[in-house]
Amino acid sequence: MAGAALLDIEGTIADIAFVKHVLFPYARRALPGFIQAHADEPEVAAEIAAAAELAGISPDDREGVVAALVGWIDADRKATPLKALQGMVWKTGYAEGDFTAHLYPDAYDWLERAHANGVSLNVYSSGSIAAQRLYFGHSDYGDIGHWFDGFFDTTSGPKKEAGSYRSIATSMKRSPEAVVFYSDIEAELDAAAEAGMQTIQIVRPGTEPAPGHKRYPDFSSIPVDPS
Repeated sequence: MAGAALLDIEGTIADIAFVKHVLFPYARRALPGFIQAHADEPEVAAEIAAAAELAGISPDDREGVVAALVGWIDADRKATPLKALQGMVWKTGYAEGDFTAHLYPDAYDWLERAHANGVSLNVYSSGSIAAQRLYFGHSDYGDIGHWFDGFFDTTSGPKKEAGSYRSIATSMKRSPEAVVFYSDIEAELDAAAEAGMQTIQIVRPGTEPAPGHKRYPDFSSIPVDPS
């Protein structure tokens, strides 16, 4: 059986600057109008209610909910209802061609080779599953979403806790030892290793090397199935 890869997005296969300087500001600008226009739709209303509960306010306080959401964006808080609403807003941006999702060329080449060689590709990101599907469906290289077998977000648990990785391995129908996790973040790699996964850190410029993990500067020299 070919190996399985579990991949972080920001700082690993994509430039974090795209998320911080394109996606987040777009959502920050568009979110108030989006909520005003779509608040009565069940899917949106459910996330508004979840955000209100998290903020400790009434879901009927639309201005308060919007203020909380914008504050979470500014603080880069990984709040699940925020991530869901951001994904809904980004869907419009992708559909209208306002932007395409960045991928490092070395990461794209590796993903293409891994997919061609039967490696099971999976994503674990703080962004919602819907946002992940949009990301890879509208990449700089076109729609590559069909290359991936699984998408996982914070509904599987926090990225810095070992239990999240055990849960994901179970969902992938793999033992943790059969999965290689790729990330730039030491705490995430530590959690994955504690769960039993193999780990590889991508050390791009500005990334602090993490002791105890295999390290590569990018994907260009990583075998497609390093397990």
